[in-house]
Amino acid sequence: MRVLITGIAGFAGSFLAELLVADPALQVHGVVHRHDRRIAHLAGKLTLHRGDLRNAVWVGEVVEQVRPDCALHLAAWSDVGGSWQQPWTTYELNIQCQLNLLEALRRWQPGCRTLVVSSNEIYGLVEATDLPIDEETPLRPNSPYGVSKITQDMMALQYYNSCRLPTVRARSFNHLGPGQADEFAASAFARQIAEIELGLREPILQVGNLGAERDFTDVRDVVRAYWLLTQQGEAGACYNVGSGRPRAIRWLLDTLLSLTPTTIRVELDPARLRPSDVPRSCCDNRRLVQATGWHPQIEIEAALRDLLDSWRRQVRRA
Repeated sequence: MRVLITGIAGFAGSFLAELLVADPALQVHGVVHRHDRRIAHLAGKLTLHRGDLRNAVWVGEVVEQVRPDCALHLAAWSDVGGSWQQPWTTYELNIQCQLNLLEALRRWQPGCRTLVVSSNEIYGLVEATDLPIDEETPLRPNSPYGVSKITQDMMALQYYNSCRLPTVRARSFNHLGPGQADEFAASAFARQIAEIELGLREPILQVGNLGAERDFTDVRDVVRAYWLLTQQGEAGACYNVGSGRPRAIRWLLDTLLSLTPTTIRVELDPARLRPSDVPRSCCDNRRLVQATGWHPQIEIEAALRDLLDSWRRQVRRA
């Protein structure tokens, strides 16, 4: 079976690649735009295609060449906070790239089962009565990123409805783990702790809103859900991907601080506050569980420990 992964060198994409190359029945192909550092250790186990998903001609050539049986579209602008500073870039990357991929699949491989990764940010301003969030919860986006992910979600549905392209939509909630970029809260905390431990910064940790509660899952569990949905999800359907358990950002911070012997003071940095933030978010994942039997296998405490250790290694190398 031939599998095509866009965003294969990204945070989630690299873990998905590790999962799939372990299966000898799969021929794994990946789209890479710039660097491939996260998947360098997989050289020889997969085939990379270097180019820009905004180039429709190039995307068509890749799909024509690979003729994938399954495609998992993970390539995206994923910085929610950054989408306020660069809204058009967010729209361009998240909408145009997916449009080019779906058009190429429609032309060259219309039977390809395609997973489109959307986001919990499409639900936006959820109310207490909406919790836990199921797939029928109204969409009330409150960031440019959320708008772009709604467009991706609805575009996948439209291609199923109008072209019978067998698309499945994964609405993923927050995930974390080793190698995550530091524009995300837990990773920002972990990087600062690692730098403080080595004396590279004052023992002061800068934070944003610690009161918000989010639904966190280890990235390795998330990509396992993606692959299960690609194979077993109902074409045209959408599925929440998350643990179903809300945790406060403060809990993440306290857990990370408990993993270091260094005494660290915590200070609020107003620059880390978002223009709009939802107090509490968690998902109803029953549709995913019923379709695939998926359950998280990695505790968040272990994910945070792995995240901190990965930053310790990176900071030491630097």
